[in-house]
Amino acid sequence: MPRSSSSRFRPGVLAAAVAIAVAVVIVVLAMRPWSAPAAAPTSAPSPVASSTPTASATRGPTQTPTPTASRGPVDAVHAPATSTVAAVRGASIAVHTAPGGAVTTTLPNPQASGAPLVFLVVAQQDGWVQVQLAQRPNGSTGWVEKTSVDLSADPYAIVVTTSTNTLELYKAGKVVESYPVATGTGGTPTPTGRFALTELLAPTNAGYGPYAYGTTAFSDVLNSFGGGPGQIGLHGTDDTSSIGTAASHGCVRMHNADITALAELLPLGTPIQVR
Repeated sequence: MPRSSSSRFRPGVLAAAVAIAVAVVIVVLAMRPWSAPAAAPTSAPSPVASSTPTASATRGPTQTPTPTASRGPVDAVHAPATSTVAAVRGASIAVHTAPGGAVTTTLPNPQASGAPLVFLVVAQQDGWVQVQLAQRPNGSTGWVEKTSVDLSADPYAIVVTTSTNTLELYKAGKVVESYPVATGTGGTPTPTGRFALTELLAPTNAGYGPYAYGTTAFSDVLNSFGGGPGQIGLHGTDDTSSIGTAASHGCVRMHNADITALAELLPLGTPIQVR
């Protein structure tokens, strides 16, 4: 049977189609952006990253670094150019919750130690003064009638820095002397905060030097110590090797000559900050 005309031309058409396809493949391969093959991994260690940032070849999102944990900031120095102290007039004084409020306690004057009762004043309002109290929790305050106390100005303040084991003496807001001290250990730290000197004693117990100031601060970990309530003191010491270190149960120790200098200078009620 004779073939049709369309059958006669099929081999030619097929050959042309194959030729066109091959040409297209060659063009596509020529246009492809080929990259060099990736280098084989090696066991050589990666270099340590530099702390200096380098420019990136391409822009893109950057990862925010995770901050490294660190110690909290040390409290700013609090050394007022002048403070007000209140010396109790009578044989006792009632402490109130607020001006004209309920009585929370009545304190004797003089104190059990024989020292006069003197407060650091933190606020005044309509014939009343708010004072810092030597009791737990640290920072406790109460209100007393202004007519029951004699107010006076105190230009001194002391600041203890536990990280450096130093005590700085301020007068009129300026440092006039710096002393090395011993502060509390890690297990019995000296509590931080704003306190006041409450009494000045001549210790009869060995090891405490010639003078010891009582303060409104109390240990955060010891509820009693040496027969007392764990009250923090500022005193001398016979262990001079401990000065400049964290060595005490919370009290602040000074060289005997240094505590003697302060005892001749600082009135009761003087603010003391531990930071």
